[in-house]
Order: sequence, then structure tokens, then C-alpha cells
Amino acid sequence: MNKPILIAEDDPVSCKVLEATLARWGYAVQVTRDGDQAWTALQAPDAPPIAVLDWMMPGIDGVEVCRRVRTLKRTPSPYLMLLTAKHRKEDIVTALEAGADDYLTKPFDRAELRARLQVGERILQLQVELAARVRELQEALANIKVLQGLLPICCYCKKIRSDENYWEQVESYISTHADVQFSHGVCPDCYEKIIRPQLDELRRQHAPVARQ
Repeated sequence: MNKPILIAEDDPVSCKVLEATLARWGYAVQVTRDGDQAWTALQAPDAPPIAVLDWMMPGIDGVEVCRRVRTLKRTPSPYLMLLTAKHRKEDIVTALEAGADDYLTKPFDRAELRARLQVGERILQLQVELAARVRELQEALANIKVLQGLLPICCYCKKIRSDENYWEQVESYISTHADVQFSHGVCPDCYEKIIRPQLDELRRQHAPVARQ
């Protein structure tokens, strides 16, 4: 299956050479002729995950395209490579700070371009795998913290039957299946119905006996 890739190159000859090279390597190439077309294409929901952008183009340049793409906060984040005749360290810093993942000077070596694109594919695959692991962890945490389903509870003692068919106190069951802790107290109704009669009985038992 061909791998989607976007190129942005305004020079017809360079664009044709780059397109043919990438197609030979098994890429499905989407061609744009300037920065505005590239920016529009990269905003699409089905935009290619890799883009090779010329720095100097009509409309917005490749650096500005990188800068705008990084504001999209897309997962996985597109892998952006700039192609340019510029080679000063200051230019490289400018490109990377704008959001480019890689930088290749013209005229580029085809073997080097292919190797760098393979690095980009590995990085994208790692992003996909990491995002999947994060979703799995989030789902696991949600299941731990949220009780779901039908809970059998005794209508007399109020114990809950666990998945292992053991009857447990409510606080024991919930502590095992949710991220909560209990502090014990007595509600007003139980105080009046249970505690107060017990206290009154204790007072009667310890009250001094009246002399005849």
C-alpha cells in the first residue's frame, strides 16, 4: 500500500523530480505548488502524515507552513521536512524553532532523503503506539475509579456480593473497586434509633440506687 506524502515545491522541474523519486519509493504523492496550497492541504482531516516543503515559495514560505501546522495540535503530529538552499546554522535554528522536524539542503542526496523519511515514518509509528497506550491507561483508570454494572446487595445486612461470590461490607467492596477512602461516622437517624437508646440504657444501669 502506498504511503501518503505531501510535497510543496514551486519549481516545476524540481517538483517533477521529487514527485517521481518519492513515487518510486512507494509513496502516494500529493503535490502542492506554493505555501498557501500546502497549508490548506495540511489542514484537511485526511492530510498526509509526512510533508516535504520547500522553504522559499510563493505565498507563505515553508517555515510559516511549519509554524501554522504546529498550532493544529494533531495526533499524531505530522512529520515536516524543509528543503532549501540555505545552510547557515541560523537558518537551521529558525526552521527547527518554527516546527520543522528535519532539514535538508539542496541539491539533496536521494539516499539521504530516503533515510531521513524512514526516520520520520518510525517517529510517526511511535507516536501512534504511544497514543494507543495512553488511551488504554485512561480507560483502565476510568474502570478502576468508576463502579459499573449491577451490584447484588443484601436487603437485610446491606453487604455486597463480589465478583468472586463473596459477601463483603459496602466500604470494603468500594475501597477495592474505586479510588476512595472511608471515614466512619453516625448519621442523625442511626444516632436516635440506635446510639441514644444504648446510652440511655447505660445511664440506667449505672444510676445510683435510691436508699429506702
